[in-house]
Amino acid sequence: MPGLATLLPAGVAVAHCRGDELPDGDLGLYPSEESIVARAVDKRRREFVVARACARQALRRLGAPAGAIPKGSAGEPQWPPGVVGSITHCAGYTGAAVACRSDMLAIGVDAEPNEPLPDGVLRLTAAAGERAQLDSLAAQDPAVHWGRLLFCAKEALFKAWYPVQQQWLGFADATIRLEPAGTFRARLTAPTPDAGRFADCPGRWSLDGGVLLAALWLPADE
Repeated sequence: MPGLATLLPAGVAVAHCRGDELPDGDLGLYPSEESIVARAVDKRRREFVVARACARQALRRLGAPAGAIPKGSAGEPQWPPGVVGSITHCAGYTGAAVACRSDMLAIGVDAEPNEPLPDGVLRLTAAAGERAQLDSLAAQDPAVHWGRLLFCAKEALFKAWYPVQQQWLGFADATIRLEPAGTFRARLTAPTPDAGRFADCPGRWSLDGGVLLAALWLPADE
């Protein structure tokens, strides 16, 4: 399976769909999920339904219970006991990745359209040093919208960070170093003693059709 599966290590179960594809299995919602989108517009509801269905498909592939996946206080998925994971969706792509907590401390994945960021967003989400790398990267591979990829990598970092740390992580709290070969490195700008292994952690990225994908994980046994 291409997509996120190419970025994540063995032991992580992945499910995804592209475009108008639908994941295997029931597309219904549990009551705790239904309440999240009870007043949502049709587009948002469909995105949520497909994302939860992908997540349950990934859970089944892991051999874990594929029940309700409600939201936490920051919007993070609430996985079954003993499971860690991450969900992402953007126009044209929905994906989920899960693993046993005994194998992984944290997983973060994000998908973004390979398009320029809206005006002004890059300056708000990237430090001057991060922005400085983008021109060089664009000269090496102009097919990638590197500012959007930097944003994507930061989103993946936050999705891995928050379920473990239960603290907000702003865009200015971490820097991303992108490499053309499909890797990146995330470093906290002012790591605290309780930041642990999040202070400096690697990730991978890819351009999958018109979608940028970023994934970051921390094994449980390091």
